[in-house]
Amino acid sequence: MIRSEKTRQLIIKKTASIFNKKGYTGTYLSDLTNATGLTKGSIYGNFKDKNEVALEAFRYNYKFQTEQVLSKIEKENNSDNKLLAFLNHYKTEFKPIFNNGGCAILNTAVDADNGNDLLNKEVIKTIHNWHQKINLILADGVKNNELKNIDIETFSYRMISLIEGSILLAKTLNKPEILINNIDFLIEEIHQIKLD
Repeated sequence: MIRSEKTRQLIIKKTASIFNKKGYTGTYLSDLTNATGLTKGSIYGNFKDKNEVALEAFRYNYKFQTEQVLSKIEKENNSDNKLLAFLNHYKTEFKPIFNNGGCAILNTAVDADNGNDLLNKEVIKTIHNWHQKINLILADGVKNNELKNIDIETFSYRMISLIEGSILLAKTLNKPEILINNIDFLIEEIHQIKLD
């Protein structure tokens, strides 16, 4: 890594949780300089503007939240076990997500919905990726006679919606049981669509 790339990575790593907690509009240049110990010139010498820093911070946060769950999914052979690994990740690993400010997708989606096209497009892309990943697992399960023939699109969006909404409520109200109970509901749904 060349020096500028090291500096870019430092800026991204040090500011990612700030953007996730305070949002794009609530994060100021002073937050970036305080977190990194760098000057305004150093930050803007490595990034075009705050938009670019925010975009890379979102990507960093998304990667932080998805790497572990994807590795758990990949260890499983059957589609139902992949879905259960996915759900159990949120059930057991919600504390780091909460400590990082909540779900990066949800936080950034709300923040970017009112005018930040760059961030909004990135959020939409990540939601599509998430949806596609679940769709593929479900489709493989149906094809391999592991799961009942279901409306894959609807089931996938329901999973995403329940997880996102549950993270929002559980973190905001400081009631993790909301998330855990809804994850248990989804786990039961997986058991119901599983073919014996």
